[in-house]
Amino acid sequence: MAALQQHFVLVHGAGHGAWCWYKPRHLLQNSGHKVSCIDLAGAGINLTDPNTIVSFHDYNQPLSHFMSCLPPNDKVVLVGHSAGGLSLTQALHEFTDKISVAIFLAAIMLPFGFPTEDTTDVVADVHHEMYYGRGPENPPTSLKLKEEFQREKLYHMSPVEDSILASMLLRPSPSMAFKTAKFPGGEKVINKVRRVYIKTMHDRMA
Repeated sequence: MAALQQHFVLVHGAGHGAWCWYKPRHLLQNSGHKVSCIDLAGAGINLTDPNTIVSFHDYNQPLSHFMSCLPPNDKVVLVGHSAGGLSLTQALHEFTDKISVAIFLAAIMLPFGFPTEDTTDVVADVHHEMYYGRGPENPPTSLKLKEEFQREKLYHMSPVEDSILASMLLRPSPSMAFKTAKFPGGEKVINKVRRVYIKTMHDRMA
């Protein structure tokens, strides 16, 4: 008996894009499933400048638009990796009836986003390149893991050619937007959707 076709919606992590899902997309489609990969604002081939994105709502708008355009009776399997977990959480609050299950793949899993006391200005560190779209006197507007650390931190289990390609495609992520990732609402709303967490054993981006 053939497995029931599911519609998987795959959401990337910080700095990445829909492109990072090309292998899982191939496997899922070959198994008969429908797959949609989202480019969030300022990511992948989305043309928005990451330095101009100041709210998480704007950053997540491509996913919100996609979810709002689903046919009335459609439900999707929503999958997010790393910071993509925040995008899943916002979708859980806004599109509860459109999601059959939310899968957090080594992803941030906070039911209401970042509490105010947990958000501070981004501090420069040796691993990240900082970008100052509002001038050097203001906090960074975006950041990206420096190229010399990308394979060690992100792609150490990937073929070398994949890590080289990923390094060419990686974009700065909008640091200001993540500071505003707060989702007011009750647990009863998001608890209507089954949530699954997948822990990876060799993740180096703690």
